[in-house]
Amino acid sequence: MSIAAQVSLTAVEAESDPSTVDIAAAESAVADLLRAFGRDLDDPGLADTPRRVVASLHELTSSAPFSLTTFPNDEGYDELVIVRDIPFVSLCEHHLLPFRGVAHVGYVPGERIVGLSKLARVVELFAHDLQVQERLTTQVADHLEACLAPRGVGVVLEAEHMCMSLRGVHSTGATTVTRAFRGTVRDDESLRAHFSPHAG
Repeated sequence: MSIAAQVSLTAVEAESDPSTVDIAAAESAVADLLRAFGRDLDDPGLADTPRRVVASLHELTSSAPFSLTTFPNDEGYDELVIVRDIPFVSLCEHHLLPFRGVAHVGYVPGERIVGLSKLARVVELFAHDLQVQERLTTQVADHLEACLAPRGVGVVLEAEHMCMSLRGVHSTGATTVTRAFRGTVRDDESLRAHFSPHAG
């Protein structure tokens, strides 16, 4: 793994390190928030809510580190490898509401290829954080580029944001699409076309 890839992964591990979470303080803060909204925490239905809320937020913002397993490209494969419809859930950093959807992730190999399941794991790694979709898209692309040194990378995310569908404009079903293309995928329209939602 390159130095850039190691730095990238170390930064993510630091953000999602469970030891950095003060669980007791977080539960106290949630309890204070509920009281500020006039809720009675002596109500049996709310008694365990602070713990549950903190556990949920911790799960959504923590991910286990992993090694991006790569193999020599002994066969000299030089066409696009793409995994479609990788499901993901992340947490909007502006409203602390989820956004969820699918990711289409692909690359054109250089000297190394990667285990296909690891493409999904990279999405999960960066999705488990307080995020915006634009940053999540570029983080996945940049990480694959740093770790694999491929000829090209493509990442497309399609997601529905609860901050749009449950509040504000109430645009239920609206989908946000973000793209990050690198190298030959950025430069070749025919390769980019494979990432279209309607591509076969």
